[in-house]
Amino acid sequence: MVDAQDWREHGVRVVRAGQLDSNTPQTPGMSRAAAIDAARVGAERLWAGTVTIHPDAKTGAHHHGALESVIYVLRGRARMRWGEQLEFVAEAGAGDFIFVPPYVPHQEINASSDEPLDCVLVRSGSEAVVVNLDIEPVERPDAVYWVDPLHREPTGDE
Repeated sequence: MVDAQDWREHGVRVVRAGQLDSNTPQTPGMSRAAAIDAARVGAERLWAGTVTIHPDAKTGAHHHGALESVIYVLRGRARMRWGEQLEFVAEAGAGDFIFVPPYVPHQEINASSDEPLDCVLVRSGSEAVVVNLDIEPVERPDAVYWVDPLHREPTGDE
């Protein structure tokens, strides 16, 4: 059993907003900052941080190796492109979650011309893995809609 002193030194950790570490792998077009990782808090199975993309900016194509990623949109409008040629596209707004499976080539785009896109990132490993790719973006990406019993594909009237 762990005694109270161990919990004090190895228990809950708070990383303040001003303590985020921007010395983490970057992708052109965005600014990442780590909050939770192995080095900062001793995390063993996850990485968490923030990302900001300036108005009208887009990131370079990249993936995160074997890691799963979750992106939570705090503010702004995210346009995600993914696929071998970034041929698929979907958008998410404030309050939406985005899931990116392992090895999926993707690109984040700020769909707003006047508001920054601010997101929280969480990944399934404790180290920051970023593999930047040299992919030519497509002219006309295919829209992909979340279609299930609760969500139907837009008809164009919406």
